[in-house]
Amino acid sequence: MPNPLLNLAYDPVLERLGDDYYDVVTAAEFPQHHLRFRNNDLLSLLGADPQTVKDEDFIETFGKFAYAPHPFLALRYHGYQFGTYNPALGDGRGFLYGQVRRADGKLYDLGTKGSGTTPYSRGGDGRLTLKGGVREVLAAEALHRVGVVTSRCLSLVETGESLWRGDEPSPTRSSVMIRVQRSHIRFGTFERLHFLDRKDLIGILLEHVVEEYYPHLASEPDRYLRFYQELVQRVAVLVAQWMAAGFCHAVLNTDNMAITGESFDYGPYAFIPTLDPRFTAAYFDYSGRYSYANQPAACAWNLEQLQVPLSRVMPITEMQAALKTFGNCYQQAYRDLMLQKLGLPTTVPLAEDLLELTLQFLNQSQTGYHSFFANLRHQFVPAWREDGVPNVYPDELTDPDLVQLWDQWRLRYQQALLECPIEHVTEIPTQLVQHNPLTALLRPEIEMVWAAIVETNDWSLFYDLLDRLKQ
Repeated sequence: MPNPLLNLAYDPVLERLGDDYYDVVTAAEFPQHHLRFRNNDLLSLLGADPQTVKDEDFIETFGKFAYAPHPFLALRYHGYQFGTYNPALGDGRGFLYGQVRRADGKLYDLGTKGSGTTPYSRGGDGRLTLKGGVREVLAAEALHRVGVVTSRCLSLVETGESLWRGDEPSPTRSSVMIRVQRSHIRFGTFERLHFLDRKDLIGILLEHVVEEYYPHLASEPDRYLRFYQELVQRVAVLVAQWMAAGFCHAVLNTDNMAITGESFDYGPYAFIPTLDPRFTAAYFDYSGRYSYANQPAACAWNLEQLQVPLSRVMPITEMQAALKTFGNCYQQAYRDLMLQKLGLPTTVPLAEDLLELTLQFLNQSQTGYHSFFANLRHQFVPAWREDGVPNVYPDELTDPDLVQLWDQWRLRYQQALLECPIEHVTEIPTQLVQHNPLTALLRPEIEMVWAAIVETNDWSLFYDLLDRLKQ
C-alpha cells in the first residue's frame, strides 16, 4: 500500500492468543482531523523512513482509521484502584491498534487513546480531551529525555468534537492519540483471570509474556519465578527513575502497571516544583496514597498483589522472597541516579553523606528541585576541586540553619571532587548536561502552552517546549 504506516511489520501476536483476552471493536468516526504532533523518532524505531511518511498518512491511519492491519482489540483487565479491587475495568477509550515487529525481533504495541467507546467505557464517551493528549505527549518526551523507561506518543490528532469534563473548563476540544510501548499487558490483566478462576489462561498469558518480553529466560526451568524476580527489579529501577526525575505519576493503580516494567498512561501527573515528600499530583487523591514519596511503597504493594494470580502457576513463598529485594534495588538505583545528577561517580566514598545533605537542603530550603541541578550544570567548573564550591545562593538564604547546611554541602561536594580521579572531574560538565535538563515540565509551563492553544490556536509554544525538552 502507498501509505508507509500500513506497511509496518505488523505481527498480531496477542490476537493469536485467543479472544479470552480482548474484544474486537471499531473506531469512532470524527468530524475533523488535524495532525498536531508526529514523532519521527518513533517512526524510525518502528522501521519507517520519516521522510516517506506524509502528515496525511498519519491522519488516514491514526485519525480516520481508514484501514486496519488487523482487528482492533479492546483489552480486558481488572485492577486495584486506590486499594480497592474493581472488576469493571478494561480498555474504555482505546484499543490495541496493532503490534509491530522490529528488525531486531522486539515487539512494540501501538495503542490508541480517545478512539471511541468499547464494552468497557462504563457510560463514558470514550474520548480524550485535547489537553489530555497534549499533556501526555509532553510527559512522555520529558521522561524519555532523562532516561525513564516510558511509553511515547507516535501521533496526536485533534478530532473536532466538544467534550464535557468535570476537571476541565468545558466544552473542551477532543483528540485521539497513538501510544507506543513494548506491551499493554498489565498487572490487572492477570488479576482479571484470577477473578474468573482461569488458571489455564494465566499460564498461557504468562508463557507469552516470558517468551516475548523476557526471552533470555524462556529456556529456564524456573522461568516463571525468574520473570517475577526480574519484574521486581525493573519496577524498582523505574520508580527510582521517577523519583530522581522529580516525577509524580499520580495514579499508580494495578491497571496502570505494565508487565514489562514500563511507565505509561499519564493523566494528572506532575513534576514536583520543590522536594516535598507529601506532594500529590491528583486532586482526587485525598489521602495522598500516591504522593511523591509514597511511589516506591505503592509499586511494591502492586507487585505484592500480582503474586495472587501468579501463585496459580508458581509458589507464592518464592515470590515473597523475591519481593523483599525491592527495597535494596530501589535504594541502589535511586542513589546511583542522584549521584549522576550531581555529576559524580557511584563509587565516590562520600556519596551517601553528600546525597543526604543534598536532599536535606532541597527539602528544608524548598528551592526549586529542577533549578538546583540546572544551576549546578550551569556553574560547575573543574576548578572547584582545588578552589572550593562558590556560594551560588547568597541572596536566597537568610535562615542561619540553611546557610550552615549549604556551607556543609559545599564543603562535602568539594571533598567528593577531591576523591574523584582528575580525569573524571573534567568529564563532570558533560555528565551534568546529560542528566540535568534545563527545561522542567512544571504545571505553569504546561498551562502557558495550553492557554496559547485555547485562546488563539497557537501551537508554537507547544512545539518550542518539545524542542527544549529534547535538547
